Amino acid sequence: MLVVMSGLPGVGKSSIAAGLGRRLGAPVLSVDPVEAAMWRAGVARDQPTGLAAYVVVETLAAEILALGQAVIVDAVNDVAQAREMWHDLAGRRGVALRFVQVVCPDPGLHRRRLESRERGIDGFPEPTWASVEARRANFDAWDGERLMLDSLAPIDANVQRAVDHLTRDSARRESPAGMWERGMAP
Repeated sequence: MLVVMSGLPGVGKSSIAAGLGRRLGAPVLSVDPVEAAMWRAGVARDQPTGLAAYVVVETLAAEILALGQAVIVDAVNDVAQAREMWHDLAGRRGVALRFVQVVCPDPGLHRRRLESRERGIDGFPEPTWASVEARRANFDAWDGERLMLDSLAPIDANVQRAVDHLTRDSARRESPAGMWERGMAP
């Protein structure tokens, strides 16, 4: 199974992705550390490193899926092209694709979270509130199926809701033994 997290910076998707990864025993591939690594390696920031980071994560996810393991992708995924890339990957690998979108309906809280977070990604500056607002205004409409999580709920509750959703959905398609083999605990 390919699980793709989506949501604006600072809504809590990385925290939920990490909890989900621990619960499912699945690796979490995040776009931001990959982009930061490119910059540290000397790739100029005026190059399309954001796009390149998505492509690198897609390649790594494809390799993990080829091993028969579940993988979680942690990225904003605010444009339809990015989401289509994950559809294509799931189709090529013949795996289920599940999107999880995290939202924070309280703009004040969202801004406080964004401005106070310290992820410790070497060389990666945190986005400004203005840049997050610009991304919100340009977030492509979403017509596909996804699980929506409200980050006002506790992280553990959101992780449990996602696990329940993913495992319930998988249980309809395969036996518990098959789920264990793919890293998806029933």
